[in-house]
Amino acid sequence: MNRKELAQKIIDTCLEMTQLGLNQGTAGNVSVRYKDGMLITPTGTPYELMKPENIVYVDGNGKHEDGKLPSSEWQFHLAVYEARSDVDAVVHNHAMNCAAVSILGESIPAIHYMIACTGTDHIPCVPYATFGTHKLADYVREGIKESKAILLAHHGLITADKTLDKALSIAHEVEVIAQWYLKLLATGKPIPTLSKAQMEVVLEKFKSYGSWVEEK
Repeated sequence: MNRKELAQKIIDTCLEMTQLGLNQGTAGNVSVRYKDGMLITPTGTPYELMKPENIVYVDGNGKHEDGKLPSSEWQFHLAVYEARSDVDAVVHNHAMNCAAVSILGESIPAIHYMIACTGTDHIPCVPYATFGTHKLADYVREGIKESKAILLAHHGLITADKTLDKALSIAHEVEVIAQWYLKLLATGKPIPTLSKAQMEVVLEKFKSYGSWVEEK
């Protein structure tokens, strides 16, 4: 895709994220790897008002093009691309159930085999840091190495994959898993999880399982 097409895909992804109930208002942000940096949503702009020319290019050193302001979270988007050469798209939102689990500061264990969509057997929760800071970017850089989906304590969710469609699919799946996890926590009973051995089998199967097949 050329720049204009990628910018439109970012906007379409933002709108779909809202339609899926994964975000509210101007919260959240979306980016794709581009040249030596990325294209990312602008700060504080309602998704329905965005146009391709509003999408901001930020280079690998964090310098953005003149006359535009990138999302305040641009630092952790760059951190994801630095940490994982295998991903080219990042989605961040404040999905209701993911945000609730993030407030508990808990990682989500292997309560269901679909957690394998993240590429691992759990969804880590990284420590809290103020949004838009180097500290948060540092936490994200380390957390995303473990999984394609991470929770940010007292904040929300980040997912990453080769394409925006895949990153958004992970975000949608993880929000459902987070909802299940909260329902299980509410019972007050011990939560059974799949073993590492069981999840290793599932993770291997996911290498050839429908849309979750990893692109080379």
